[in-house]
Amino acid sequence: MKMIGDLHIHSRFSMATSREGTPENLDFWARKKGVSLIGTGDFTHPVWRKELRERLVPEENGLYRLREEYVKEESRKFQGEGTRFVVSGEISSIYKKNGKTRKVHNVILLPSLEAADTMAQRLEKIGNIHSDGRPILGLDSHDLLEMMLDVCPDGILIPAHIWTPHFSVLGAKSGFDSVEECFEELTPYIHALETGLSSDPAMNWQISALDGYQLVSHSDAHSPSKLGREADLLDIELSYQGLWDAVQNGKGLEGTIEFFPEEGKYHFDGHRKCGVCLSPKEAEMYNGICPVCGKKLTMGVDHRILQLSDRDESSAAMPESGRPYESLMPLPEVISACVGFSTASKKVQGQYEALLEKLGAEFTILREVPPEDIRKAGGEVLAEGIRRLRAGEVVRKPGSDGEYGKIELF
Repeated sequence: MKMIGDLHIHSRFSMATSREGTPENLDFWARKKGVSLIGTGDFTHPVWRKELRERLVPEENGLYRLREEYVKEESRKFQGEGTRFVVSGEISSIYKKNGKTRKVHNVILLPSLEAADTMAQRLEKIGNIHSDGRPILGLDSHDLLEMMLDVCPDGILIPAHIWTPHFSVLGAKSGFDSVEECFEELTPYIHALETGLSSDPAMNWQISALDGYQLVSHSDAHSPSKLGREADLLDIELSYQGLWDAVQNGKGLEGTIEFFPEEGKYHFDGHRKCGVCLSPKEAEMYNGICPVCGKKLTMGVDHRILQLSDRDESSAAMPESGRPYESLMPLPEVISACVGFSTASKKVQGQYEALLEKLGAEFTILREVPPEDIRKAGGEVLAEGIRRLRAGEVVRKPGSDGEYGKIELF
């Protein structure tokens, strides 16, 4: 069964997230976006787990769906089958290893809420899991993986947004130079890596050491409306086992939907306070020092990948384990570019809802609807904007040091 999956998200119980992060709103927005399978997020949080147990019902083996009484009436016109949930959560590990402080985020997928209960009980002995849906624990990533395998051998651990400078397995500030350095003898149990918003698969193909991993992409959404900004393209049996086969073995993982990596917050080197954004070559000219204030630049993902690469960017071909990908923008951003109003404006939001009413879910519009139908429903400029998006004919202005970049269609 072909579907789009977004496995790394957050509920309203994580820090800096929207209050809208409820099971019913996640189901509603997943349907609007055209995302069939989403993570629950935040399985370690006891109140969220209780809410999931109350509002979700087990469906196919290892997956859940929203109970009928909680389904929003306006969402029923999208995806008659409804959204499937898989138990998921992100753990922030901060610890010392090999003489350096490490800050690594990992996503865990589990086949049941019962397994989540057991995992949470074990993690509670390490630190506080009550105050943040993404708990910060002094737990080595290696030990977290070991614990998960002990609690649930069928669990999946995916290193999250692996290039983010501050919180990732390969990040420039607090990560490692290889996956093996982080997970040691348990590395064979790591089968997939999340590329993050600031890199795309082609950038990762520059590093031969990553060839054997499935490269997956997820939104890390902090509000339901951000679901699917990155996602996996799947053709699997609708079950936890089907998902396991895709993530761990690549069976049914057909590709990914990506941000343009330049739009990510950490693509180039930079110093946001001084308004400085530099390519790797430019940053090296300044020896990694901000030319304005003299402080150290935050090294971006592009530069970090260049540090570890053993292939030239122009000749890095897709490895055998690689998958094709599509770079897209959220539909409200496309509409905004076409009408000249902000994404939050009534004009853009009104046209967004009207297009969904006429043409179907967001990903259907962005990826599948014929240009002539888009022209009839939204006008000539929108049709041209989506044509350019599909063709990759965009202007890219890279983000850096925590500030999003900009992708322009016109």
